[in-house]
Amino acid sequence: MPSDTVEGMGDKAGRRSGGPGELVVDGITVELRRSARRRKTVQARREGARVVMHLPQGMSAAAEREWAERMVRRVVGHEARRPALEDPSVLEERAVGLAQRHLDAAAGRPVRPSQVRWVTNQAHRWGSCSPDSGVIRLSHRLQAMPDWVVDYVLVHELAHLVEANHTARFHRLVAHYPQAERAKGFLEGWTAAGGGKGAQEPD
Repeated sequence: MPSDTVEGMGDKAGRRSGGPGELVVDGITVELRRSARRRKTVQARREGARVVMHLPQGMSAAAEREWAERMVRRVVGHEARRPALEDPSVLEERAVGLAQRHLDAAAGRPVRPSQVRWVTNQAHRWGSCSPDSGVIRLSHRLQAMPDWVVDYVLVHELAHLVEANHTARFHRLVAHYPQAERAKGFLEGWTAAGGGKGAQEPD
């Protein structure tokens, strides 16, 4: 089962040692992975039947419980929305909407893909685009990501329909998506943590 990842900002309260721990929230086991290097961000993702939550070392037990409850609600809510995005027709509509909001004006023309689909054979790419055919392919692993990360990869690939290469104009087009830098950092962090298994920047 793909994992669902959500994140938030937390504040330390009290002192608590590192190391794994577990909580149960609404019948779901939450594995706590505390890190002294993590300062404020709290992230959670689905791994099978459980939710794995990464959090700063030093939170109080009460704060950990509060964040676990919050993250379980987010993960479950994200899972409820995800099936619609997995539908290819919904994915294409989403791509068109993103192009209308962020690319068309800058490109000076409508930017429209001929097809957008999920694929399972992109081990080292989050997405790819064939400018000649207008086909955009997204790695199925993105189905585990927040919607704004999926949107970033879509915008990145849509921009290739205007500029085939990673030119200065290409990067300016992608920058019209407000969450571009945040999403890029998210994917880089995901890969560094081993979740991407070598996946690189969208092609």
